[in-house]
This record gives sequence, C-alpha cells and structure tokens, in this order.
Amino acid sequence: MIHRFVFHNGRVRPIEEVRLSPGQSGLMSGWGLFTTMRVIEGIPFAFERHWKRLARDAQRTHCPFPFDEETVRGQAVEVLHANQVREGCARIYVINNHAGHWRSDENFPAADLLINSADLPPHKEPVRLAQREHGRHAASPLAGVKVTSWLNNVWNLYEAQQDGYDEVVLFNERGEVAECTAANIFCVRGGRVATPPLSSGCLEGVTRGIVLEIGPQAGVPVEERVLRPEDLYAADEVFISSTNRNVIPANEINGHRIAAAPGPVVQKVEKIFEAYAREYVAQHAGSAARI
Repeated sequence: MIHRFVFHNGRVRPIEEVRLSPGQSGLMSGWGLFTTMRVIEGIPFAFERHWKRLARDAQRTHCPFPFDEETVRGQAVEVLHANQVREGCARIYVINNHAGHWRSDENFPAADLLINSADLPPHKEPVRLAQREHGRHAASPLAGVKVTSWLNNVWNLYEAQQDGYDEVVLFNERGEVAECTAANIFCVRGGRVATPPLSSGCLEGVTRGIVLEIGPQAGVPVEERVLRPEDLYAADEVFISSTNRNVIPANEINGHRIAAAPGPVVQKVEKIFEAYAREYVAQHAGSAARI
C-alpha cells in the first residue's frame, strides 16, 4: 500500500486531495514513465541512475520531461519525510498530458509529476520461477522502456502466482531469456555469472547495472550474453535482481530444481551489493538531512 502523502505537480498533499482526470490522455492510455527506488535510511538509493534512465526513456517515447534532477530528488525526500519513511521504496511517475485525441481542454501541464512512497513489498526467498514464451518482444522500438502501461508484466505475474510461483521468466520471440516481470535474471556456471544483454528486450535495471560493475571488482566475473532456457536449467545457481529485492536466489524454474539456493556466488554478490549500498548511503546522508 502506498503511504498517505504524495507529491503532485509542485505540492506534497494527502492522497485524497490529489486529483487526476480522465481528460489526461496519457494517464488513460499508459503513455507515461515510472521508476521505483529503494529507500535506505531515508535516502533514495541510486537516484542518479534512475534519473538517467527516466530521461533517456522520456526522449525515446517523446514524453515531455521538463524536470530538474536535483529539484525532483529534493521533492522525493520531502515525500519520505512527510511519510516518515526510513526503509521502504519510492516511485516517480511522469504522465504525458498531451497525447492523442482523447484529452480534455483542462489546464494541464505538459506532463504530470507524481512521487509516492510505500513499505517494501513482502517476498519469499528463494523464489520459484515459472516461464512464459513470447513474454518480451525484443524487436519492439519500446523494448526495455519502463512505461506505465504495465499490463503485460502484472498479468504474467498474476498467472504465475495462480500456479504457485513467485515470479516468471519471460522469453523473447527468438526463444531467448529476457528477464522476469519485475526483475532481471542471472545464472552462474563454473563461478562465472551471466545475464541477458539489452538486445534480449530486457529492462536496463539499476540493480543489474550495479552488479555488472561491482562484480568483477570483487573477483566475480559477470558478463552479458545470450541465454536460453537450457542455460538456466543447467546452471549451478540462478538469481534475480530488482530495486525492492536486491539479489534473491531461485531454487526452481518451471519444475527444474536448482541445487544451490543460495549458492556461494549469489551470497558473495549479495554481500558486495550491500557494501555498495552502505557506501552510497554514507556519501548522501548529509544532503538528505538538509532537505
């Protein structure tokens, strides 16, 4: 559940005072962007990486983006203060208000900016993964863009959960592994870690990017390469990564058991990621306290 106080177009206000309109055509059609950030000790973790992806996706989708990074960072911290969030998550939405014919003549800005917060969602560990063919379309010009039209993700997750799974691995039209509905996926074989390339249609996840950077520095080889279902089935270890869950091992993929969950490589990746997060928080603690 999201918390009571929400930032909307210049003000932090109780959620019952926030007005969105059916005349906001981007809202109704899903022409908008979002990102979700982990909050650690009151600080939006890896904010710069999330902002860079938002700005890139705005350009790619022709979504108005008249916002300043440091201003929005401060507004996010305002929401966290209002909701007294020390540990949790925050989400930024940008909604295109000038999209298509089905819009009203109300005096909307070019894009709405909304920021809210929530507790961390519960999750199981290790996770059981289902699989879905044609869950990603790698050839789409919008592949890898984090848009608010999120039905494909939540629908696939819902179906997997009905069968007792926790997440679902999505394959692209070439039969390659792409990602999960709300997480990137990695497999380990012989001590080496691999994750699908962006050409698979996967999201350029923030946690994924950090693991790719810091793994080799800590002696864990991490690479991007094309993966197929059999690579996951034959792996020594499999894990997923996301903002809200960091790094989580998987012990099953569609009935194929993964013996080590968590295995030694996953545990090492988890430790170095936690160290990276602690260092980030220490570097940003002063600026958050002043806002």
